[in-house]
This record gives sequence, structure tokens and C-alpha cells, in this order.
Amino acid sequence: MEIYWCQNRYTSTEPCEHGGYGGPVPTVSLDDIDLYFEVRGAGPRLLVFNGSGATIAASDPLIGLLAAHFEVAVHDQRCLGRTGLSYSELPPTMADYAADGAALLDHLGWASCRVFGISFGGMVAQEFAVTWPSRVEKLALLCTSAGGRGGSSYPLHTLAGLDAAERERISLHNLDTRFDAAWLVDHPFDEAIVTLMADRSRTPKTEPQQHGERLQLEARALHDVWDRLYRITCPTLVAYGEFDGLAPPANSEAIASRIRHSVLTGFQGGHAFVYQDRAAAKQVTAFLA
Repeated sequence: MEIYWCQNRYTSTEPCEHGGYGGPVPTVSLDDIDLYFEVRGAGPRLLVFNGSGATIAASDPLIGLLAAHFEVAVHDQRCLGRTGLSYSELPPTMADYAADGAALLDHLGWASCRVFGISFGGMVAQEFAVTWPSRVEKLALLCTSAGGRGGSSYPLHTLAGLDAAERERISLHNLDTRFDAAWLVDHPFDEAIVTLMADRSRTPKTEPQQHGERLQLEARALHDVWDRLYRITCPTLVAYGEFDGLAPPANSEAIASRIRHSVLTGFQGGHAFVYQDRAAAKQVTAFLA
């Protein structure tokens, strides 16, 4: 593995937006791809895997929350954000996404750490944990699925073939099964979440960004770690939203049933429960800390 340093917008002698001062930001160059990453905060070490299509920039509020308690390492996953296009002709598997996290830890010199995975990132985190269980001190799996006989999240790759109205209806239901026009009128905070996500989905995307999202959906469709979950031996929090239509509560219940030292916790909300339920962030950080 070769490491090189690139200059980016944080290179300066002035304080940068995430605290501290600017300087060269490390990029890990693997055999087939260049991974952009950031390290923020102080405290116990925490590796973060983001959700589907989520870049570091898009996940800034969540990363900032975690960085208030931990030294967070997070990377833009393959072909997303400031991570480059892959040189490989083969589509990445979930094992490849997990191996990227291991390569990042190797570069940082972290023999082990806490691991946080949300949605698609929770799938990657499971793959990481069953492959390198000794490197995971504590594990938090949020609104995710094991695949196979453990249940799968909604097949997002099928949405592309639907008309816009049907795609919007299903996406709203996936986000929170309670959501409809009447509910959102009476719950302005939830309406703000829906509006934010709708605006983000309408933002024009580059071809590389669209390519990166398609690669994730392909890997996600084949995700199945069910028969290997017994390999996870660290304390594990499995958290879900009571009204999640994308990763139903039953999927989290299944995951917890296969991990010996696990705690299963439900929160008031849907797929975005970490924002909807104020208790969620506190309990997740307390568990990991």
C-alpha cells in the first residue's frame, strides 16, 4: 500500500472549520482506488462507515456529533465525494468496502478501535467485524440489516425503474412508515427532514457520483453476513427506528439474536431516528464510550 499526501481546501495556517489548523490531508492510495479520509475530534478511536450515497460532507452533522466524544476516522467510500474512481473493472463487493476500512486503520496505525455503521455503513461494519473481529473494541449498528435469512433492507436498486411519483411515495414510506401529508403537517421537524432529503436528492450529481451510488446498490443487493455474525464477540449495540420502512425493526432483532454480547434498542423514529429521537445520539455515544 502506497501513501501520498494531497493538498485540499483545509490547507492553510488559519483554523479550519472542523477545529485545529489546516495542513496536508492524507489520502490512502490502494491498488485500485485512492481513498480520501478525515480524522476529527479527540477521545477513544472510532471508525465510521456512512450510509448509501453519503459523503463526509453530507454526513457532517452526524460526524460532528461523534467527533465531540471520539477521535473519528471516516472516509468517502468508493467513487463518492473526494474518493477517486476505481481502476478495477470489477464492481466492488461488500468485502471490498470493509477492506477499505481496514486499510485506513493500517495507515493510521490503529490496531483496533470502536466501529460505527449506519444503514449501508452498518452492512459494511458487519462485514468488517466478522472479518477482523479482533480489531473491533465495540460496535454500533444503526438501522441496518444482515441480509440472507436475517432479512434484507428495501431493495433500493429497484427504485430506478419506477416513475417519479411512485418512487417518491416508496421513499417517503421507507424513511418513516408514519409519514404522509397529514402527518408532516402536524410534525414540522419531520417535515424539515423530508424537505432536506428531497432537496438533496434533487441536487445534480456528477457521473462519477452516480456511478459510486450504483456500485453501492449492487454490493448492497448481494449483502449477506447472516451465517457469519457469530464471529462478532465485542459488545455490540443494535439500534433501530420503530417506524423504519427501509430497515424494519425485525431485521435488527435478527442481528441481535446472532451476536452474543449485543444490546437491542429501539427509538422513536424511522430510518432517520438518530435525528428524530433526541435520546438516540446520547445512548449511542454513551455505549461506544
